[in-house]
Amino acid sequence: MKIPILYEDNHLLVIEKPVNIPVQEDSTMDKDLLTMLKEDLKIRYQKPGNVYLGLVHRLDRPVGGVMVFAKTSKAASRLSDAMRRGAFDKDYLAVVRGRPSTSKAVLEDYLLKDRRENKVHIVSPNHNKAKKAVLTYEVIGQTNELSLLSIKLETGRPHQIRVQLASIECPIYGDQKYGQNVNKPGQQIALWSHRLAFEHPTKKDTTETESLPPSEYPWNQWPEFCQ
Repeated sequence: MKIPILYEDNHLLVIEKPVNIPVQEDSTMDKDLLTMLKEDLKIRYQKPGNVYLGLVHRLDRPVGGVMVFAKTSKAASRLSDAMRRGAFDKDYLAVVRGRPSTSKAVLEDYLLKDRRENKVHIVSPNHNKAKKAVLTYEVIGQTNELSLLSIKLETGRPHQIRVQLASIECPIYGDQKYGQNVNKPGQQIALWSHRLAFEHPTKKDTTETESLPPSEYPWNQWPEFCQ
């Protein structure tokens, strides 16, 4: 599989993650993105032995778009620290069912992951294992049944965007886990990592990369936001 490279230097590798590829090896034992990229680096640079590539953040298996990896341990440490401090700008595009009640809003919830069913639930802020989740969304396009949202992620919790949008009765198109009542099996989830901006780990300037979703339904209802 040819994985598009959006930016690369001695410290960073920014790629466009294909949909339905796990970022790391999981229980399915399907070929994972990290392994693919290491193999590609090994071939392209004719590296002997093991190739280092640090995982800085994750995207859910069905989600595509911009991801950054670290090619050195120094970069991995600095980028991971920046991610923990919330110093990354992370913007997503999502097509949801229905229309949010307001065209722009901040969603703030407390999430708890059930690892047995691999599902996240919104719980009381008083729950001792709950983690705060914050995002801002803005409606940037609408049809009769769908809305296109631009989302700025303030925190990076598992399944955060999916469960928070479902909580306002606007589940993401194609999401079988949090929108099973309105989505059909086989539909591709319409959630895309659109933009990443962060301080370069050595140059200290801002590295910004964008990616657009494919020109397929439902994205193609708004062709100006498609590849």
